[in-house]
Amino acid sequence: MAPKSSIINVRKSFPILQTTMNGKPLVYLDNASSAQKPQIVINAMSAVMEQGYSNVHRGLYTISQDLTRNFEAVRNKIAHFISANENEIIFTRNATEAINLIAQSWGRAHLQEGDEIILSAMEHHANIVPWQILRDQIGIIIKVIPLNGQGGLDLDAYEKLLTNKTKLIGCVHISNAIGAVNNINKIIELARQFNPKIKVLIDGSQSIVHTPVNVKTMDADFFIFTGHKLYGPTGIGVLYGKYDILESMPPYQGGGDMIERVQWDKTTYKNPPFRFEAGTPAILEVIGLGAAVDFLVDIGMNNIVQYEADLSIYAHSLIKEIQGITLYGDPQNKIGILSFTMDCAHSSDIAMVLDQMGIAVRSGHHCCMPLMESFGVDGTVRASIGLYNNKDDIDRLIEALQKVRDLFA
Repeated sequence: MAPKSSIINVRKSFPILQTTMNGKPLVYLDNASSAQKPQIVINAMSAVMEQGYSNVHRGLYTISQDLTRNFEAVRNKIAHFISANENEIIFTRNATEAINLIAQSWGRAHLQEGDEIILSAMEHHANIVPWQILRDQIGIIIKVIPLNGQGGLDLDAYEKLLTNKTKLIGCVHISNAIGAVNNINKIIELARQFNPKIKVLIDGSQSIVHTPVNVKTMDADFFIFTGHKLYGPTGIGVLYGKYDILESMPPYQGGGDMIERVQWDKTTYKNPPFRFEAGTPAILEVIGLGAAVDFLVDIGMNNIVQYEADLSIYAHSLIKEIQGITLYGDPQNKIGILSFTMDCAHSSDIAMVLDQMGIAVRSGHHCCMPLMESFGVDGTVRASIGLYNNKDDIDRLIEALQKVRDLFA
């Protein structure tokens, strides 16, 4: 396993971190939205375009065969990364498409009017709206796990939501808006105890990059994530599903590469995962995602966890000292996401001041409007830590927030 010092030196692997923004050295703290790309990812994608591009799965010529092997090797790599089987890994455009696939394929096939699903109050819109669409289509009922007083999920209230009509639990592993780490094992355990047939969908878009994931020990039925938060490219996501469940699901889209045989009166489909991958896939993006996984494995996920935990403690200890700051999220169980408001300025004004000082953060509702409403705010400022951030970045952030205080107080 790579030594911890490899993380300290990892900034050199990211070309953009050697640049400036508004004349200041860039401090990038918007990793919960999308992470920067290491040179290994850039090189892997460029090499395909420059030296060996073709379509995959179809050509009998050498470069097509070679690229197909490399493409499918990434599926195997992802499977190992999350302790799944290769035939349980579906490539999608992003995490959003993965959830829409589940809702419109599994949901339409297995749910009916009056069936209930339970979502958490922390869900990203991507795990709310697809189920609302399905509700409007077939009449399912959506229930919501509320927050407790510490900014986490109220698991006692969750237990009371379970009924004999509950068919699916959908829950984010780590909140993108406030960094809260939900007790996924307990949530799944309670569902299984109540009814082993209840399916569980976990949104791992944040957890996949901040902690080791083992879908087998987790026992999730579905686990989804997106490549661009994992230091990979945009346009590529992953849906893991237990194979027997995937077998029970009809295709989400129709077209080339997902069929066995097409006739005018009948079409037969391939087995999962290929049944759900219609058309020419995101070839370059898959290769880039594979390179990103190699990058993280080389550093070691456990090393990343410890490094980011130390930096998160440092950041939280300093930001709490700023007068007028309100932090959101359970401070006892969270990752390096600082979601906050200041009593002296609106979140958008804070973000604009930070921008002029070379610091990139996110302001707004973070695609979590219901969560923001539960806090009684229209949005927060969010500074989110990645493996290339360091104490100098945090010190710059704190200095900039003190300037905000001076400007607006």
